[in-house]
Amino acid sequence: MEVVGNQKSARRPVSIGLSGAGMDRQIKDRRLPLARIGAIAGALSLVAVVAWFLIDQAGSRTLSLDNSRLVTARVSEGLFEDYIPIRGRVTPRKTVYLDVIEGGQVEQRLVEDGAMVAAGDLLVVLSNTAMQLDVTRNEAMVTEQLNNMRTIELQLEQNRLQHKRNLVEMDYQIQRLTRTVDRLANLDNAGVAAKSQLEDARDELDYWVRKRDVTLESQATDARLQETQLKFLRESGDQLQASLALAQRNLDALNVRAPVSGKLSGLDVEIGQSIQRGGRLGQIDDPDSHKLRVEVDEYYLNRVDMGLPAHFEQGSRRFDLTVDKIYPQVTNGQFELDLTFDDEEPGDIRRGQTIQAVLTLGDAVSALLVPNGAFYQDTGGNWMFVVDQGGTSAVRRNVRLGRRNAKYIEVLDGLEKGEEVVVSPYSSFKDMDRLNLSSD
Repeated sequence: MEVVGNQKSARRPVSIGLSGAGMDRQIKDRRLPLARIGAIAGALSLVAVVAWFLIDQAGSRTLSLDNSRLVTARVSEGLFEDYIPIRGRVTPRKTVYLDVIEGGQVEQRLVEDGAMVAAGDLLVVLSNTAMQLDVTRNEAMVTEQLNNMRTIELQLEQNRLQHKRNLVEMDYQIQRLTRTVDRLANLDNAGVAAKSQLEDARDELDYWVRKRDVTLESQATDARLQETQLKFLRESGDQLQASLALAQRNLDALNVRAPVSGKLSGLDVEIGQSIQRGGRLGQIDDPDSHKLRVEVDEYYLNRVDMGLPAHFEQGSRRFDLTVDKIYPQVTNGQFELDLTFDDEEPGDIRRGQTIQAVLTLGDAVSALLVPNGAFYQDTGGNWMFVVDQGGTSAVRRNVRLGRRNAKYIEVLDGLEKGEEVVVSPYSSFKDMDRLNLSSD
């Protein structure tokens, strides 16, 4: 039994005095250093910023700018005065041009350019040999036509007289034969005259009666035909005479006279110079009446109408004008107006002088306003860059702008009072959707 017990005791674990050495192991510290954690966090932040930048760039076109390159202004509320500044050139209100009907060669020049002339004064004498020959030829044709007409009139009168003589003779024969027939009829009833004599007288009377009828018909036909021919000749003669009178006037027009009184200008011809048909020799201006010729941007073509008021100030006086004529032809983006003075003109006004004036297009109204800037030429008033409240960026926004004057543009939609907008030119960034603004 003791042996068995000893065996059992031999199976028990034997402690050899290690005191937990088999259970406790040394574990290494796996925590990262703070410097490395900071580096990783910075890298992740950089990746996030780059990702945000790429996403932002994918959604819109952005440009970074120094805000000192931009001019901004606040949207305000005020009274919009609908006017535009204009610059007019003083021109004569009444001008008569000296255009020659037929060309010719200058034979005499009797006045100098800039002279005051009276109506009817002889200014220039021209010569035209071909026109003189044409007038002579027309005179001969008119004379021939008049002679033909006189000949036909004479024939008509002769035919009328001949028919009248024939009718007188026929009436006489009819009257004579009527008495003869009556006498022979009485004798025949009495049995004295021969019956053949009565029949012969009756036949002769019938002959003259029928001859008279034919003569009257012939007379009417001749008169109608000859009258038609005479009417045609008279009309032709009138046309020839009118043509002759026109040619004569053209010939007389070679002596160029002043049609009205005024100041002669633009006369630049010399003796011996050839002037073409319809050529302009000069003009005569009314020295006491003027108007303003103004060029206006085509943007205002559909807003300018007859009768609109305008004014300018000279010294301490104000002079009022009215739109009198509109020239709708657009040249180089502008069209022209004529403005006439409502009352008296300035005493020292001169032709060719330029005057700054104001053209009123409508009544003043209360509206949202933005300053009139160069941005309008780039956007056409359809969009603007609006600056955020922090002033760090400007975002493109669709707007609707209305009327303009020299200082302000009327805001119809898209902006609120107090918002800040970019009013300087957009030419260098008009394709962008967002501007990042900085002070550096």
